[in-house]
Amino acid sequence: MSLRLRLFLILTGATLAVWLSAVFWIENSTRDEVTRVLDARLVEAARMVSSLVSKNQISLNRDGPAQITLSHDESYEHQQFCQIWSFTQGLVGRSNGAPSAQLVPADATGFRDVTRDGKDLRVYTIIDPDLGGQVTVGDSLAMRNRLVRDVIEGFLWPALVILPVMWGLIWFAISRGLAPLDRFARDLDARPSEDLRALPGTARQPREIRPLAGALDDLLARLAAARGREREFIAYAAHEMKTPLAGLKTQAHIARHAPDTDTREHALAAISTSVDRTDRMVRQLLDLAQVDSREARATSVELNGLLRQVLGDLAGLATRRGVTLELDSAPDAPTVEGDPLLLSLALRNLIENAVQASPDGEAIKVSVTTSGNTLLVDIHDHGPGLPPEIAQQAGQKFVKGKGADANGSGLGLSIAHDALTRLGGTLSFEMRPDGHHTRVDLPAA
Repeated sequence: MSLRLRLFLILTGATLAVWLSAVFWIENSTRDEVTRVLDARLVEAARMVSSLVSKNQISLNRDGPAQITLSHDESYEHQQFCQIWSFTQGLVGRSNGAPSAQLVPADATGFRDVTRDGKDLRVYTIIDPDLGGQVTVGDSLAMRNRLVRDVIEGFLWPALVILPVMWGLIWFAISRGLAPLDRFARDLDARPSEDLRALPGTARQPREIRPLAGALDDLLARLAAARGREREFIAYAAHEMKTPLAGLKTQAHIARHAPDTDTREHALAAISTSVDRTDRMVRQLLDLAQVDSREARATSVELNGLLRQVLGDLAGLATRRGVTLELDSAPDAPTVEGDPLLLSLALRNLIENAVQASPDGEAIKVSVTTSGNTLLVDIHDHGPGLPPEIAQQAGQKFVKGKGADANGSGLGLSIAHDALTRLGGTLSFEMRPDGHHTRVDLPAA
């Protein structure tokens, strides 16, 4: 159901409910007013008849009850009737159309609703001491109901014209009110899919549309950033994959046309090294894509267990490089709050960089300490260290210093930096007399 139709149904339903409530209120108030006015007329008529009887202006006798004339409206003929009863002689007078049977008990006074000859009547009775009897005046309840019905019909007939006109005005007002939203939708529909700029004129939109326009601007900005990262990733990947693939092709050509076994073996070894480098680069490119696109899922991470898993994964590489991996951490080291995958990617790439930089026969020591609400991970290796200019560009991709490992891709630090930034951590480097230290600061859980 469209928003326009929903608003129309709500508003027309509300106006109809208000109108029906008004009808109900008018019907009840009119009925009360008719009862008050006609009851007052009954009292007035009874007193008038009693006064006429007291002044002997009405002749009364049992054999031929006097005919009493009461005022009436042509529209409601015989709307009132009268009975005069003597306690000793019975019916001694009545108006035209009045029932001949006694309507109320002999000692009754005041108002009473009665039914005679299938008609519902409203009567008022007073005792006349001079007469020695009672005077009863009444009218038809059907007549009263007809009066109320005439008032309500007079109110409802105009509604048959007014309500449709009102509903038409409501539809027109809703359409005018939603016109800015329609224009907003048309502008969005007309935008090319590649146009991710902010929507023009957001500040000039109606106040109700500004939050929607602002949210769309934020979404477009995030999409533009994601598309930029995607293009950057593809460009970097294509550029960096070109070199090892060209080397593979060259070494394969040399191996195919090698004049002797030594040349062929050397070429095959170069192919193996190039494949290892390409494999590492592809894995790091995938890691980088995960860091850029993953929605962080904060959970409580047991850091010792995570580090043991990372060191186990890198044990084969450490063995081939001739270095050993050591973990120095208290058994009850606190946990860290963060995404375990992002934290694993950051630590793996930092420790792998240390393995690649360490001389043969050295040890890489990973220690965990706490300082207040901060968890410190220190990666200590005996390599040449990270040049200051490279440390300052740790967040940039494919950045390698002079003399860096030829098998490196320049992605490890970028992956670690971006992942730790997503986790609320920091990354720093320091060269000390005992070797190079990579420090990771993480908020403790």
